[in-house]
Amino acid sequence: MDIVITGGSGFIGTHLVRLLLDEGHAVRIYDKRPSEAFPDLVTLGDVRDEGAMTSALQGADVVYHLAAEHHDDVRPVSRYYEVNSGGAEKLVAACEANGVNRIIFTSTAAVYGLDEGEADESTPVTPFNDYGKSKLQAERVFLDWAKVDTGRSLFMVRPVVVFGEGNTANVYNLIMQIAGGRFIMVGSGENRKSMAYVGNLVPLLAQVLGRDSQGEIVNYADKPDLSVGETVKVIRDELGQSGTPLRRLPYWLGMLGGYGFDALARVRNRAYAISSIRIKKFCANTQVATRVFDDLDFKAPYSLEEGLRRMIASLPSEES
Repeated sequence: MDIVITGGSGFIGTHLVRLLLDEGHAVRIYDKRPSEAFPDLVTLGDVRDEGAMTSALQGADVVYHLAAEHHDDVRPVSRYYEVNSGGAEKLVAACEANGVNRIIFTSTAAVYGLDEGEADESTPVTPFNDYGKSKLQAERVFLDWAKVDTGRSLFMVRPVVVFGEGNTANVYNLIMQIAGGRFIMVGSGENRKSMAYVGNLVPLLAQVLGRDSQGEIVNYADKPDLSVGETVKVIRDELGQSGTPLRRLPYWLGMLGGYGFDALARVRNRAYAISSIRIKKFCANTQVATRVFDDLDFKAPYSLEEGLRRMIASLPSEES
């Protein structure tokens, strides 16, 4: 198949490109950033640019839509909607212009909000932040597109936090804080978080390439879920820190510090690694159930613990 991956220069996209190429597909990347791994496959462009995307999709059989504005504390918040839901509108227009009838969209489990229990695909969606709200809007754009023509195929995956080799987001930052002796456990650490290893998520995305659907939605998380304390223990053990004491901070005091950094960020007009929303997310139960292992007969190649160890092993020695 001739495949275009929006956001293909990013963390998940790079792993997906590599796997699809290994499977013999023709793959192109549409991204606002160059690809370090596949520079010759990239067409530079923004998902907000309908004309550029229409040109980039010429000849495509399928589009994986990974491009998104996902970082915490993006300002102005309107950028979430311009890129995520607005980008979805531009993409479906580009698909219609080129007769592309197959889209695979990576949404997010953030559409369920915080502390919603172990949300499954039927759980009411109650996103708590603009990222989740804008991704939910994007889902609805794609569902409307799919309903127009029974010949169109739409498959949507709602991943939880994804980590792995090449990741520089939440799990990477956690590893770096622990490795550098800067980590403080806020709260009890008993809250559980669903996570996904990129080495498992990407094979699922490749597996559903030929699955016909007019709006099927599946969560993705590797099971069983680990508590924050269990995740920290795996990382500390792998880094040789199992014998050192773990510093702790009560939740209320952590949130107080987060609000302080929020105020400082507003005054100085810059983002900080600590914020109230990050503390809240860190201490919340964020779990999802998923039917991919039963209904799609998917077999994850690695356990969560193996994924964490593989990620740590991939880091340069000065980092890990």
